[in-house]
Amino acid sequence: MVRVLLYLALVAVFAFGAIWIVDRPGALVIDWQGYKIETSVAVAAAFVAVVAGCAVVLWNVMRWILAGPEAFALFRRNRRRSKGYDAIARGVVAVGTGDARRAGKEASEARRLLGKEPLTLVLAAQAAQLSGDRSGAEAAFRAMTETPATRSLGLRGLFIEAERRGDRAAAKALAEDAARQSPETPWAGQALFDFQCAEHDWSGALSTLERLSANRLLDKADARRRRAVLLTALATDGAAADAPLAIKRAREAHSLAADFAPAAILAARLLAEQGDARKAAKIVETTWAKAPHPDLAEVYVHVRPGDPARDKLKRARTLSERSGDDPEGLFAVARAGLAARDFDVARSAIDRLLGIRPTVRACMLMAELEEVQNGDAGRSREWLARALRAPRDPVWVADGVASDTWAPTSPVTGKLDAFVWKMPVEETRPKLAADAWLDQAPVEQRSVLAALEPTDAALPRRMPTLIDGEAQTPVAAAPVATTPAKPAAVVEAAAEPVSTKAAPARPTAAVFPLSRAPDDPGPNAMEAADTMPGERAFPARPNY
Repeated sequence: MVRVLLYLALVAVFAFGAIWIVDRPGALVIDWQGYKIETSVAVAAAFVAVVAGCAVVLWNVMRWILAGPEAFALFRRNRRRSKGYDAIARGVVAVGTGDARRAGKEASEARRLLGKEPLTLVLAAQAAQLSGDRSGAEAAFRAMTETPATRSLGLRGLFIEAERRGDRAAAKALAEDAARQSPETPWAGQALFDFQCAEHDWSGALSTLERLSANRLLDKADARRRRAVLLTALATDGAAADAPLAIKRAREAHSLAADFAPAAILAARLLAEQGDARKAAKIVETTWAKAPHPDLAEVYVHVRPGDPARDKLKRARTLSERSGDDPEGLFAVARAGLAARDFDVARSAIDRLLGIRPTVRACMLMAELEEVQNGDAGRSREWLARALRAPRDPVWVADGVASDTWAPTSPVTGKLDAFVWKMPVEETRPKLAADAWLDQAPVEQRSVLAALEPTDAALPRRMPTLIDGEAQTPVAAAPVATTPAKPAAVVEAAAEPVSTKAAPARPTAAVFPLSRAPDDPGPNAMEAADTMPGERAFPARPNY
């Protein structure tokens, strides 16, 4: 619209000028070199306009003739560039559809037309990767590193190829180079951080984490969590050599992530060993409110190892009241009640645990209670047998690996903070032969588990075999001194008497180990002079 108005304005100006000249006639005389020209002013003005127009046209024609070779070369260059980018587009489509042959052909065409353009190198690398030509892909990525614009991309490609062939040293060197050249590149800093964590280079990982945070490549919550895990790992490794420094690091980790149980456990344990029970208890109480854990309860109850068992029970009940019906609080009360010989409190806590979820630890505690309070070996063994089929308790799980102790990194991938406190997947638990026996045995015969004989401290029970529908208890391989179950107890526990007549020789049933629950004191429960039977001494290291 503006151009139209401008054009109309110019036409109006020229028209006004022409009319103005016509309205003012006059004569123009030119006398030059014997020639005399007489004309009107209007004709002279028209003649001057025509000459100027011809001059402009002639100038443009001359300029086009002089610039012809350069223009022709530019035309050819633009045409090759257009054809090259068309080849790149077709090659990218071929890579996306998995057509390795077409992708390689288009990559060669694009490289012929465009040379070492960044996009041609990228297409060549992708085509080589698609066809399985690792050396060709590496050559393309190495060519990218020669140009500043594509250096980061080339290092990234070489890093991926090094990881594919399992060359961790080369991959780490490439990540370090990329992180040094481009600190703001996310993949380089993260890859270097992962390598340092897998190698347990906690100090180097902390430095890399600081660079990632400074470049805003991590959100604040993630950075705080990672720093807490690294500080906990440093404190764990240096606890024996420099306890004050380990306490400082563990407390800093606790302040960064109050719900991170391993940091709180380590800090509280070290403070308790230094005699600062008040600070240790405060740390446990803070984390217990966010993430109850059995090792937190262990440290809290034994924060003063020399206290009487009744005081420890009081602390356990105080901690349990802070978490309500959380199973970990009830477990702490049950263990402390057994240690203090307050069987009513222990039984009440265990009954509540069984009502919530009868897990392995709950069954083991009930077995211990029956044996310590009533001396009923039959009932104790029955609960031990139930523990074989009971749901498992929470453990530290990372990448399919379950562990009773926490570790900073995954044992499979080396990833930091991979362990999570949760219930393991029940389907992954191998089915024991004991489970098959219980599946085949009639309901009225399952109480014969009360007649199980012990083998040794590590494998405390042995399952009976079924011969023609009758239970036969195999002889223990290595019996220990213990009171055998009386036949009367077996008959009383069973719904119907079970025949125990001699049977033909059969292969001895396999011995199935019963994993000792975390609260089972084991055969040496009275190591400490101030520890009553059934009570555990304060552990040297936390069970995380």
